[in-house]
Amino acid sequence: MRNYNYQNKWQKLLTPEIVSLLTQIHEYKGEQTLFIEAKADTLTQLVEIARIQSTEASNKIEGIYTSDDRLKSLVVNKTTPKTRNEQEIAGYRDVLATIHENHDFIPLKPSIILQLHRDMNKFNGASKGGEYKKSDNVIAQEDSSGNRIVRFKPVPAWETPIAIDAICEAFDEILAQTDVDPLLIIPMFILDFLCIHPFNDGNGRMSRLLTLLLLYRAGYIVGKYISIEKLIEQTKETYYEALGNSSANWHEDKNNYLPFVQYTLGVVLAAYREFSSRVKLIADGNMSKPDRVREIIKDTLGKITKTEIMKKCPDISQVTVQRALNDLVSSGEILKIGGGRYTAYMWNHDKENEK
Repeated sequence: MRNYNYQNKWQKLLTPEIVSLLTQIHEYKGEQTLFIEAKADTLTQLVEIARIQSTEASNKIEGIYTSDDRLKSLVVNKTTPKTRNEQEIAGYRDVLATIHENHDFIPLKPSIILQLHRDMNKFNGASKGGEYKKSDNVIAQEDSSGNRIVRFKPVPAWETPIAIDAICEAFDEILAQTDVDPLLIIPMFILDFLCIHPFNDGNGRMSRLLTLLLLYRAGYIVGKYISIEKLIEQTKETYYEALGNSSANWHEDKNNYLPFVQYTLGVVLAAYREFSSRVKLIADGNMSKPDRVREIIKDTLGKITKTEIMKKCPDISQVTVQRALNDLVSSGEILKIGGGRYTAYMWNHDKENEK
């Protein structure tokens, strides 16, 4: 059986790139902790938007969809799911809310993982969730010709409970015995969880919920305000590439955690950077709402839609955003691209250079 001890493995990850990522994340965390404590009420709308985006993105990665209106109703109003996809979405919604609100009281234990999986599947029937796989499974994909290719063969069903016990114990031991940064151990644990693949269904979504839980418990709560799942969904190809590279030779205990750890830290850093840009707009009480819209577009590389602007400043009404956009287009400071539902805007750098 594989050795799940992290004691002699994490030091190999301290490359200059990893150290740089850790340093930047720590700096952002320090800067933003006081702001979060002082402006909790102001950030409520960001929390709501992040929950919707997280629920949508994590399910979307697995091919689970519903309409935008139904998604918002499911997450915000907690309406009753009508379809199989909506059952999956509603289950994720509830576990995400549990983690958001109670992470300090949810330790990493095999029984907790089973309970979270049960709750994630509670709308699908009691028999589906909360139990480890009863038969061996494989991680496969289809090639362009429709042929099924096995990408990875997880641990067998009989070994799954032992393996989950082992990684939970190893996680607790390494954080209790050394001064290792939990930001290194969390993605190592998640990679092992995905390679064990303990459930017949829902392993990917569970891995993302556990990522949030462990980040929150370690004090990195940026995922409450910026959807980490959305950032993963937007970089899905890179995610799968890193996962594949880090899972090679996993059964022989010779795998390289570095690609997956570096990818995960990059996502966390991207979330902190996005949060920082939004915080600056909220914190500047002297900046008018139209000026905030202007700064958002100016700071965006490429085009941005009205919907994306509103998500960055949820306290500004749609009417105010549209009026600001009209004024900025009229003045020539921004360019309007496309029309109808595909309308987008971008900063007019040529106009800027004329000044």
